[in-house]
Amino acid sequence: MIPARLERLLGADGVPMRVARAFADAGREAFLVGGSVRDALLDRERPTPDHDFTTPASPEEIEQVLGTIGWAIVTIGKEFGTIGCLIDDIPVEVTTFRSEVYRDGSRNPVVSFSTSLEEDLSRRDFTVNSMALRLLPEPEIIDPHRGLIDIGAGVLRTPLDPEISFGDDPLRMLRLFRFAATLGFVPDPPAVAAATSLSSRLSIISAERIRDELDRLVVGEGAAAALEGIVASGLADVFLPELPGLAVEQDPVHQHKDVLAHTFAVVAQCPPDRITRLAALFHDVGKPATREFGAGGVSFHHHEVVGSRLTKARMRQLRYSNDDVADVSRLVYLHMRPHTFKMGWTDRAVRRYVRDAGELLPRLNDLVRSDVTTRNEKKARQIERRIDELEERIAELRKSEELDAIRPPIDGNRVMELLDLPPGPKVGEAMNFLLEHRLDHGPYSEEEAEELLRAWVAEN
Repeated sequence: MIPARLERLLGADGVPMRVARAFADAGREAFLVGGSVRDALLDRERPTPDHDFTTPASPEEIEQVLGTIGWAIVTIGKEFGTIGCLIDDIPVEVTTFRSEVYRDGSRNPVVSFSTSLEEDLSRRDFTVNSMALRLLPEPEIIDPHRGLIDIGAGVLRTPLDPEISFGDDPLRMLRLFRFAATLGFVPDPPAVAAATSLSSRLSIISAERIRDELDRLVVGEGAAAALEGIVASGLADVFLPELPGLAVEQDPVHQHKDVLAHTFAVVAQCPPDRITRLAALFHDVGKPATREFGAGGVSFHHHEVVGSRLTKARMRQLRYSNDDVADVSRLVYLHMRPHTFKMGWTDRAVRRYVRDAGELLPRLNDLVRSDVTTRNEKKARQIERRIDELEERIAELRKSEELDAIRPPIDGNRVMELLDLPPGPKVGEAMNFLLEHRLDHGPYSEEEAEELLRAWVAEN
């Protein structure tokens, strides 16, 4: 009996059935596997539609069959048995039955192909991903590892002994917590125990693969609990040591037992935006290096400056893009800015805040609000009112001036013409002077800019 939820995969003109027919016409079978089957059974919409198949056909045969129904054929994974293509702009990957094992110290799996579907399914990460859907001649679920039962129970269990599964691919230890975050499932205790004992093996996995799993984990509804899991298991020690390093840092401001607990709380309170969640994850990593003890207790002066630098270094090691590194480290650098304006928001302060945040302003405001985790209700209300006042002041200034495009009324060419200057540092100094006046005093005319420049030249 096929569950009704799988019907969306069984349409005669749908991509899964077209792939199955093409392989059948070539005398081969192709079984739908992985996330599309799991998510259909969960009645869960996939963020991006894609389909994975497994088949006894060789990579050469797969390439030939897909060439008859798809375009943009991708052969970069051919040595591992995988050929990809687009069908109706939907990504499709078909892989030869296989098993793969990471050897000690190797970053690449040693792949051996198989002729057995059951063996192929046994070498997948978790039972909820180890089911296959036969589409032709009649629909049939092949579930040798009780994945349906585990989906019903909401449990993440490995099809083989977890030490074998994690030995085959150590990244699965991180995927254990990623799926816990995104699916809301509970990791099976033996799997957690195996991940803890084998955590150091994660070091053989490429930074890019770890980064991609972290990105998926942090946007999950259960990200905070999953992050706790990667710290408790020792996995974070391998690729994000700054995170467990927060556990010993007392944070008197937020009244948490440590900064680590506060960090988990901030991540949980942030909207599920990848950049904002990453900034929440890193926002206090500068505290260990800036902790000081004084008459008033523990302080962490300028931890946002140190934290921004540490964030850049760690994200670069994880091979994040330059844009991601710049955005997240900028949010970390700016996240304390609203707390420095306790006496109210002047026009000057608002202009500088908006200028410094730029396109990150909505994310920065989300991060600042999420950073309020104190149990002191009076203090929490005070901070919330301060942020409300800031946003009100931004809205007011937007009505009266071009707040999102703060610039002097004249450009560099006019400066060179007016002051008879060649291109060079002096022009930049003049433009910075005009910008500072704009930030301090608001909009002004071209005539005023010219008068200011003449006075500036006379003084310099």
